Amino acid sequence: MADPVEADPVVADGTGRLAVRYFAGARAAAGTREETVAADPGAPLAEVLDRLAATRPALARVLPACSFLLDGTAARREDQVGAATGLDVLPPFSGG
Repeated sequence: MADPVEADPVVADGTGRLAVRYFAGARAAAGTREETVAADPGAPLAEVLDRLAATRPALARVLPACSFLLDGTAARREDQVGAATGLDVLPPFSGG
């Protein structure tokens, strides 16, 4: 499991730190529950997702069907990361 995000989420190079949590099928595809990545606050979420998927073919197949939360608020791929410190990756759920 990745290190928790520090209280000050700014990395020395000026980017932010984003704790990425994967759920259900996204967790299986990513091969981890959580990781911390650098993220430019002005970047669209899609840029972060593309980097996450770049070396994980299974995750790249799952991400198009997922929903995303930035600090608990629904986010789309074109939304900016902003000051968020957490990203939840949620695949479609079913059940009853």
